[in-house]
Amino acid sequence: MLAKEHIDDLLNKNGNILSADGGKIGSIGQVYADDDNGQPTWVTARTGLFGTSESFIPLEGARVDGADIVVPYTKDQVKDAPRVEAEGHLDPAEEDRLYEHYQLNGTLTYTEAANGHTADSGRPAGRSAGGLSATERDAGFAAAGGGGTYSAADDRAGRDASGLADGDAMTRSEERVNVGTERQAASRARLRKYVVTENVTQTVPVQREEVRLEREPITEGNRGEALGGPDISEAEHEVVLHEERPVVDKETVPVERVRLDTETVTDEVTVDEQVRKERIEADGVEDTRR
Repeated sequence: MLAKEHIDDLLNKNGNILSADGGKIGSIGQVYADDDNGQPTWVTARTGLFGTSESFIPLEGARVDGADIVVPYTKDQVKDAPRVEAEGHLDPAEEDRLYEHYQLNGTLTYTEAANGHTADSGRPAGRSAGGLSATERDAGFAAAGGGGTYSAADDRAGRDASGLADGDAMTRSEERVNVGTERQAASRARLRKYVVTENVTQTVPVQREEVRLEREPITEGNRGEALGGPDISEAEHEVVLHEERPVVDKETVPVERVRLDTETVTDEVTVDEQVRKERIEADGVEDTRR
């Protein structure tokens, strides 16, 4: 739940207001706090071109997610909210229209019966003002049963107006836990390709020429060639030797395709939550259950 100690931190981080499905509604504008106890009750979302438009959103049911505020409303609900000037107080009529739009227990007007004064709502967080407290607002909702006007006379009477709606019966209520799921980003995976260098060793056969001295005796068949030159002379003969050497050539070839894929797995998570129940006791009569 959003508490008053979150206000300054959120305003400094310049976060966004998100819907329950993670969609961005707008950036955080101003946080309106209750004048009596300083608890945040409204926040404005800056939307439109360059954030020039501000829409009021109740903080009931909102939660903090890092630098952002997640509210249980859609972007269209906020966009269609009544236009209210985002400066100074929210007067009761403006607040009633906003409560009605967001379907929060109907409209609410709190009147101080003692002097006939109607209290203003909260100013933006950090400004001083005197107005409607959270306790007074909760009492008003209980008295009106989701709508209508709450009189201080009902509070002085010490009665639960919602429980005695028909004059002789009392309604017993209890909280029940409704557990659902919401989809949110948990982690991120990416493919990254990089180059490594490794040594490849291969053995290649190579050939080379070597000089071999051959001697042959003088025979009748080669005597003519042997006596064809001068009797005594000097001579020199040169032979070129050849050899093979390894030649390395490299080519780039595709070897495989790699892609990221996702699969859905199901885990079980145990939720432990406290719920409140009303008990009714009768003094002086026997409890008969039907």
